[in-house]
Amino acid sequence: MRMESTRRLFTTDDVLKMAEAGLLGPEERIELIDGEIIEMSPAGDRHVMCVNRANVFFMEAFGRSAMVSIQNALHLNILNMPQPDVVVFKPRADFYFPDRPTPADVLFVVEVSDTTLRRDRNIKLPKFAASRIPEVWIEDLKHDLILVYRDPEGSQYRTQLTFRRGESISPVAFPKSTFRVADLIGEEPTY
Repeated sequence: MRMESTRRLFTTDDVLKMAEAGLLGPEERIELIDGEIIEMSPAGDRHVMCVNRANVFFMEAFGRSAMVSIQNALHLNILNMPQPDVVVFKPRADFYFPDRPTPADVLFVVEVSDTTLRRDRNIKLPKFAASRIPEVWIEDLKHDLILVYRDPEGSQYRTQLTFRRGESISPVAFPKSTFRVADLIGEEPTY
């Protein structure tokens, strides 16, 4: 007799309870995608530098008109809790405590992709669109580009833009704040 195997899906509450119980340590980099706990690969030096650059530039540009969250979980729905590199939220006096932010609180998301471009585009991007995240930037470090997705509809974005070195970009939520691509992705790498 053949036994059917069953796959157990986890919820965001399950993951939070596991973390509170110490089953998931704070040093563990995980995401919940479609109910599955996915271990994230370690961040390389350039990846870390790009996240730090975005943090500094966004904090300087937005001040208290936004809240910049670095590599923290984003609760999209009961089965999806990715951990984007940067999330820029609408400001709130209580800093979203004790209530956690929802997708409606997100102004835009930034993913830094050195080895994860396919996963960020094919798996995470549709989740962001389905959750109505208005804008997503993917820093494609292999090609020195910033891919910008706007206008979510269903599980896709209607507008897709590509920005290269020498060009500048402004988030829809902050049209007067302009960022040079080279500032965000760093100087041209010498291999």
